[in-house]
Amino acid sequence: GLGVAVEVTTHLPSEGRSSQFYHDVSDKLVMPLVRLCLNPELAHNLAIEAVRSGWGPRQRRVGNGEEWRVKMESAPFGTNKQLVFPNPVGLAAGFDKDGVAIKGMMELGFGFVEIGSVTPLPQPGNPKPRMFRLTEDRAVINRYGFNSTGVDAVG
Repeated sequence: GLGVAVEVTTHLPSEGRSSQFYHDVSDKLVMPLVRLCLNPELAHNLAIEAVRSGWGPRQRRVGNGEEWRVKMESAPFGTNKQLVFPNPVGLAAGFDKDGVAIKGMMELGFGFVEIGSVTPLPQPGNPKPRMFRLTEDRAVINRYGFNSTGVDAVG
């Protein structure tokens, strides 16, 4: 959620974009308040909305970006096309289950973004609460199940 997204993005190499002050404010003020005031699922949903709305940090490109590009060859569906990802670090399915923040997630600097799990029909997933913080371990337990708006909504 927001906590996970902020913690991850504040600990990425900053390439000169952010100061130690920014990291200190995030780590010592913002994140403790987020953990105190927001349940994990609400924080997750707010993180998705913030990134979808363009409020997430953005990776800067240097030149045309080629010096950061890693080429990964693949033959999807038996074709001879080459897949080229900006970098080999991607966001796995499950964070943006309905594909509403793909552009914003790519702007965070991920080389690729998977969405889903997308189900044929809308379904609610597991009953709440279904996400739990393990603060000491800097981790979460996600028991969302396959909540999805369905393939027609994700389309």
